[in-house]
Amino acid sequence: MKFYDELKEQRWDDHRYYHQSRINQSLHFLSAICFLCSYVLLFINPIAAAFFGWILAMVLRQSGHFFFEPLNYDKINQVTNEHKEKIKVGYNLHRKAILILIWLTTPLLIFISPGFFGILEIYHDSYGYFYNLSILWIALGASAIIFRTLHLFFIKDIRSGLVWMTKILTDPIHDIKLYHKSLLYLFRGQLLDPMEHVVKMHKG
Repeated sequence: MKFYDELKEQRWDDHRYYHQSRINQSLHFLSAICFLCSYVLLFINPIAAAFFGWILAMVLRQSGHFFFEPLNYDKINQVTNEHKEKIKVGYNLHRKAILILIWLTTPLLIFISPGFFGILEIYHDSYGYFYNLSILWIALGASAIIFRTLHLFFIKDIRSGLVWMTKILTDPIHDIKLYHKSLLYLFRGQLLDPMEHVVKMHKG
């Protein structure tokens, strides 16, 4: 399988397995916009970039998965949720919960250790606190991507890891393209995507 073919497959599986809720799709659309803003702000204001990326984009994105995506038997794909969690290429719900827990502890860690155990410059005011926190959040996000990419090198292969990293970094653009009409469907009262294209695939 070529790089682009595997990228398409990872995106396809991610969509059909984990984005059946119109609420989740809509939150991903909004999250994608926030992530793109965060990408731009990285070169302008790291504090704003970190807060856009974590407090807005990540909270919107993960809320959709934890609170609105169906977790029962997937009749469309004819698999259990446990099966989907086992074959998930990226971060499944368990791994995401651990990552979010680490993220939630960072404000306390920066408060306890203003220089974050000698790694950062010690802050002396509120701006310095939020600056150090933003640097830590940016580093956490980058580390999460690098760690899972390297992990995939060992449990799958190098190409799968690089494909997943590419997918994650380009997800905001792809999500906007894929879910820009989800809010409209949601306002019309459609809570779940009928996934007719997936149903046709199984019938075929």
